[in-house]
Amino acid sequence: MIPNWMRAAGAALLLTPVAASANSEIRIGWTAWADAELVTRVAERLITEHYGTDVELVQTDIAPQYTGVARGDLDLMLMSWQPLTHEDYIERYGDDMLDLGVLYGNARLGWIVPRPLYEEGLTSIEQLTESRWRDRLGATIQGIDPGAGLTRLSRQAIEDYDLGYDLIEASDAAMTASLDRAARRDQAIVVTGWSPHWKFGAYNLEFLDDPKGALGDAEEIHAMGRLGFDEDHPEIARFVGCMEFDIELLNDYLFIGRDESTEAAVQRFLDEETDLIDDWLSCAAE
Repeated sequence: MIPNWMRAAGAALLLTPVAASANSEIRIGWTAWADAELVTRVAERLITEHYGTDVELVQTDIAPQYTGVARGDLDLMLMSWQPLTHEDYIERYGDDMLDLGVLYGNARLGWIVPRPLYEEGLTSIEQLTESRWRDRLGATIQGIDPGAGLTRLSRQAIEDYDLGYDLIEASDAAMTASLDRAARRDQAIVVTGWSPHWKFGAYNLEFLDDPKGALGDAEEIHAMGRLGFDEDHPEIARFVGCMEFDIELLNDYLFIGRDESTEAAVQRFLDEETDLIDDWLSCAAE
């Protein structure tokens, strides 16, 4: 069930509707997650440079992205986690969207701890019920934004494991700031997170075991378009469907983005991955 606040957020996005017909600009929704931003900005540059089409990036939460694409107010979103993480959204909006294909696979959600804590013995979500870990963690899990599929799954995991912990809902940036602070101070912390993400290059981290499978297995990230997008922009639709990233390569560029800037990471990708980009363009031209 989609909470009322998500419907309100989606409605806010729809105040400036876009006609679902061919035009000189396309709108791509994106969320302020490291991988979403990098992939979206790479797509923006390539669509603009190779297809002569202007791109407007609309930063918003996941829920309004699904609403916007399903209603035709957004043309694309490049961060649909399937089959589990965004299962609720796909069930609700999937028939009103166009699945353009898989951008990358072997993505993973989970709860993450600094490696020193893992080596001390905290290796599984089940162990969080133990008083020694509960006390050190203050019975809290540092989460991300409320509309994220990972947040929904994490709430369920707290129930499934009967933890009685509080889930702190905040932005991805707030989560990584908390992780950085805990790492520098050698403090215990559990954060909700995923791979690919730059934090795996910045810190020594481990996923906690999830024997109940509450947070799912490896997933695929899909590109989704509004219905009719492939008719209005056939070349771009084919191109987006041909984009495919290796997750380890993506992690490398995410770390560059963290060390320098997203703009620098995007430019280095465009400069250094010319063979891969040529493959995408050739695929789209077939």
